[in-house]
Amino acid sequence: MYIWFTIIAGLAILPFLLKTLFDPYFGQDCSYMFKTIKLGIRLRKYKKKNPFYSILDCFLDTVKKHPNKTFLHFEGTSHSYIEVDKLSNKVARALKTHANLKEGDTVALFMGNEPSYAWIWLGLAKLGCATALLNFNIRSKSLLHCFSCCGAKVIIAAAELKEAVEEVLPTLKQQGISVYLLSEECSVEGINPLSEHITQASDGPLSADLRANITIKSPALYIYTSGTTGLPKAALVTQERLWTASFIQAISGVTSEDVFYINLPLYHSAGFLIGLTGAIERGITVVLRRKFSASQFWEDCRKHNVTVMQYIGETMRYLCNTPTKDNEKDHKVRIAIGNGVRSDIWTEFLNRFGDIAVRELYAATEGNIGFINYTSKIGVVGRINFLHRRLFPYTLIKFDIEKEEPVRNSKGLCIQATKGETGLLVGKITKISPFVGYAGNEQQTEKKRLRDVLQKGDLYFNTGDLLRIDEQNFVQFQDRVGDTFRWKGENVATTEVADILTMVDCIKEANVYGVKVEGHEGRIGMAAVKLEEGEEFDGANTFSQVANYLPAYARPRFIRIQSSFEMTGTFKMKKVTLVEEGFNPAAVQDPLYFLDPAKKTYVPLTEEIYSSINTREIKL
Repeated sequence: MYIWFTIIAGLAILPFLLKTLFDPYFGQDCSYMFKTIKLGIRLRKYKKKNPFYSILDCFLDTVKKHPNKTFLHFEGTSHSYIEVDKLSNKVARALKTHANLKEGDTVALFMGNEPSYAWIWLGLAKLGCATALLNFNIRSKSLLHCFSCCGAKVIIAAAELKEAVEEVLPTLKQQGISVYLLSEECSVEGINPLSEHITQASDGPLSADLRANITIKSPALYIYTSGTTGLPKAALVTQERLWTASFIQAISGVTSEDVFYINLPLYHSAGFLIGLTGAIERGITVVLRRKFSASQFWEDCRKHNVTVMQYIGETMRYLCNTPTKDNEKDHKVRIAIGNGVRSDIWTEFLNRFGDIAVRELYAATEGNIGFINYTSKIGVVGRINFLHRRLFPYTLIKFDIEKEEPVRNSKGLCIQATKGETGLLVGKITKISPFVGYAGNEQQTEKKRLRDVLQKGDLYFNTGDLLRIDEQNFVQFQDRVGDTFRWKGENVATTEVADILTMVDCIKEANVYGVKVEGHEGRIGMAAVKLEEGEEFDGANTFSQVANYLPAYARPRFIRIQSSFEMTGTFKMKKVTLVEEGFNPAAVQDPLYFLDPAKKTYVPLTEEIYSSINTREIKL
């Protein structure tokens, strides 16, 4: 009887075994799971050490092993691991002496991509300080908000950002904030030059006792992400999260012999967590660029023997838009890590520039669930496997686009999306996959928590993103939901843009949303506005307002004038129809306007302008 039961059971699972063994991606699944287990064991070992082993400790070990290995290439200069270590010691001593920094303090870093970004952060880490990475595009109200919500008492700014700091200096003084400028001198009262203090400081090693009480759960960074508040939220990145993000390079196949090219902003998770800390974890050389340049990209790669590149969808498209050259495959790049690339651009990129392993990923700075495409499948962000799902439980649930909320059954529980169906991605909050939340913003932290998902009392992180799992278990990103959209690789908070627009005298209300543009990734900003009674739309004044208060990527490029707004049952402005109708003047009866940077005003959106946008004669 037992034998027959065994035979029947074996026959029952045979189709599954055959399907698994003959799955063309089975070997890659196994390789990914093996790497995940190895890295998990390493992290567990680091956590058990007393004191715990940090990314800083990893850097210091590389300094001992390969002191003269180049850590950073930047604009014709090179800095070895030992040189960066000594510079970070000087920074730490200068800030300890002159800013009275101590373990547990938070410092805001307000600067662009340059080598000193690395050694200032390392210097702060040696003092046991957390670092808030401020977006150098933000100004005024947003800058003050980002600074205050992380609880920083000191701000360090690049010399070229002095005017932006001066603009908010009275408020900073009022709050007792110390302001330091990376400059030899500064005549502005209340802004202290820092460069000379760094130069004069000793470069000798600092005692680890300065950071003795920092644990794996201590704050390491604050990275800002847009959200429903309208203003950026400070996502808290713990020391543990720093490690897990740094492992993305290892998962992607990067080795200690590689050369990594960073041209994305270091205030972003991609540039800092995946790029810089990932490079430290691997002990490799980084080629750092101030900002992305399509025309210089491959020249940089050839000059520095780059083997691993970073991208976002837009940068990959810019590379594909460059004129064709005979030597396009003459480079050593073998891995590309990033997110947001369309399938057609992905295909064109490979056809033009060679056999490069594109590691498209999905993740959020504050999120507890992510995916990475470790296969050669084009157009997907990852693949389902049992180990990943076991460690980081998640599901896709049905989502009502109109109501902007999950669909629930009669028991009040969410309904899981079926295979092939688009659903809202939610990640279960557990000890292994926590959601730490946002600094100084418990209200917005709570808004990202979703309760009673699959059973009463459970707790999930709401990603705010719609994804789809196909029949082959590949994960595809579909769209964002709610009050943010993404343009030029940046998240744009619609509420913040609306607040700025309603400060214009002629505008009474504004409904901001993102619309798709043919041939572009993400969505570009558009606003439906209701004018004050008896007022006409003032294009020049509106342009001046958005140009003064919003970075270029957040400025609405299209304005739609409406006499009234359609509202939901909970009095929220409806956006779905507006998004679908877009900015085609032939299809939209309301007056439409286009932001013309050259004329510094909003001009009527004509059929000619619309056609020029679609043919890319007008650059967005």
